[in-house]
Amino acid sequence: MTSLFGLGRDAKTFRPRKSTPVGSKGLTLKRHIEATLGSGNIREAVQLPPGEDLNEWLAVNTVDFYNAISVLFGTLEEFCTASSCPVMSAGPKYEYLWADGVKVKKPTRLSAPEYINNLFDWIESQMDDARIFPQQYGVPFPPNFTDVVRTMFKRLFRVYAHIYHTHFRSICSLGEEAHLNTCFKHFMYFTQAFNLVDSKELVPLQELIDQMVS
Repeated sequence: MTSLFGLGRDAKTFRPRKSTPVGSKGLTLKRHIEATLGSGNIREAVQLPPGEDLNEWLAVNTVDFYNAISVLFGTLEEFCTASSCPVMSAGPKYEYLWADGVKVKKPTRLSAPEYINNLFDWIESQMDDARIFPQQYGVPFPPNFTDVVRTMFKRLFRVYAHIYHTHFRSICSLGEEAHLNTCFKHFMYFTQAFNLVDSKELVPLQELIDQMVS
């Protein structure tokens, strides 16, 4: 298949895009996101629209951010392998262990691609569960929905941290650096607007964050 960036890729490299949750209301919110992003003001685009439900806003944006990072990582499949990235890390100081609390309860060291694919599987299982991500407008979100979203964002940040620390040269060789930077900047503005990732988790990319969203 031809990728988002005009690069030839095997179709199996990419995961199917997750659809917008909360029915027609979600589509309305998604159109609002696209319209405000089109204005070029990312800081304004991430703000909760007046009169809208916070959980619906979080749900629609979480799906969009997941789709964006899964496509980006899909372009790196040949560079991020078990042999090249035997641990999931963000530079020499930060290593991430995998646990989902269900299938893997004890934090476990995995290669970066295995960690990231497990993460994507976990996120998709949460998004496919209508008890967590309602597919119809008016169906209530669970009381712990914000906690679920915060866990997703914390782990998605780790994918960005791994890409920037380990694969940025490959990103540049593919001509994707501008797209990566735009996706990450949008991600961080949203993260900061709704306090979705603890500051200690951001340390591996703090210098970049300070430059992008100061």
